[in-house]
Amino acid sequence: MATRALLRRSKNPNLAPLILRILTSPLHHPSRPPNLRNPSAEPHRTELNFELRRLYHDGRPRGPLWRGKKMIGKEALFVIQGLKRFKGDEERLEKFVKSHVLRLLKMDKIAVLNELQRQEEVDLALKMFSIIQKEDWYKPDVYLYKDLIVALARSRKMEKAIQVWESMRRDELFPDSQTYAEVIRGFLRYGSPSDAMNIYEDMIKSPEPPEELPFRILLKGLLPHPLLRNRVKQDFEELFPERHIYDPPEEIFGMR
Repeated sequence: MATRALLRRSKNPNLAPLILRILTSPLHHPSRPPNLRNPSAEPHRTELNFELRRLYHDGRPRGPLWRGKKMIGKEALFVIQGLKRFKGDEERLEKFVKSHVLRLLKMDKIAVLNELQRQEEVDLALKMFSIIQKEDWYKPDVYLYKDLIVALARSRKMEKAIQVWESMRRDELFPDSQTYAEVIRGFLRYGSPSDAMNIYEDMIKSPEPPEELPFRILLKGLLPHPLLRNRVKQDFEELFPERHIYDPPEEIFGMR
């Protein structure tokens, strides 16, 4: 009766035959030694157990995704939800910051910042970054700056991105090539080639040697501006003499 009840409760059509085969298969006698000469003589019970575990799933997340979610604590998740809930109400947002955000531990604050950037809540991420900067333990970190600048640039918040950029430069920090590329691309999309050239000048003065990607983004974005493009092209050819640049016909862009 217990077997029939278990089979009736099973929702998986492939699971019932397996349960029946496992329950009706004979048990090994304790005094009977296993067949060492032929280990495959009685493999069916192990295989059935494996199939049963594979077909049965209790609904909980598995693997790296579950472990990654557990990295964010409950208080940090609560703060993220609260910030998003009150972002349109400055007064309630400030009260929530004082009552919940400020009391978070160091790693929870950084986790909140990273998660807001991942969710493209860049205005809230900028506010969270300003909170972190006021902490006693905070030291200027180029990677915190980089992630925030890239998030702002991808969201086309270029005015705020340049404010964070200037703050980073006041801390005497230089970003990496990816940050230069994203900010330059953002200004070109924003329709501000002069600002893109300012970032380019900053990249040339960086103590780290520039990489190829920001140059190619500029060379492509500056096609309607031949004078600026020729200047970047000359620097590119000096730094990367073995690389080639594709120059489209001038009449396409009316450069004659």
